[in-house]
Amino acid sequence: MPVLGITGGIGTGKSTFTRQLNNWLPGKLFDADAIAREVMGEPAVEQEVLAGIGSALIGSDNGLIDRTRLRDVVFRDSRLRHKLENIVHPLIRLRWVGLAEEFRQKPEWLLADIPLLFETGEETEFDTIAVVACSLATQRARIVSQRGLSAEMADRIIEAQQSLAVKVARAKHVIWSDSPLARLEEQAQIFAGYLIECYG
Repeated sequence: MPVLGITGGIGTGKSTFTRQLNNWLPGKLFDADAIAREVMGEPAVEQEVLAGIGSALIGSDNGLIDRTRLRDVVFRDSRLRHKLENIVHPLIRLRWVGLAEEFRQKPEWLLADIPLLFETGEETEFDTIAVVACSLATQRARIVSQRGLSAEMADRIIEAQQSLAVKVARAKHVIWSDSPLARLEEQAQIFAGYLIECYG
């Protein structure tokens, strides 16, 4: 079956929408953020990150990378953020490319939730792409309330990603997530029906 790329900015609701879509569209979910956390836990990757960004990232209590400290560092210095991305993104890509090849031979969809899909230039690898978008005010409020980040950090992360306007212009399908959760579920049902009709 085809491979669907789902993207958007942080806090736009793409992961929620992907899970809802899976209720109506049989397939496997690929969560790039979850894989990034998994990859970052590998000793070899951790050592490469420390070598590239600095040993000051190590937490004082467990000897592991302090994720909060890492986020603060890389979203204050784009050079360091790109270093981190160059370490982690190829490893994430290996995971979903392998799954894409596998699922194109299966009767199920692969639903790939990849926040930086356009930023990494991977759009040609997908059969179709949907962007989940919302207003900037909603996006910022969600980041602060749901993730417990400061408004300053929310703005830094938003600014580091490609703008939603550009993503919307590049996508074949757009899901608007400013609405209540029930409306997002309705959109998931309608979109799943459309995809099944188009691709079988």
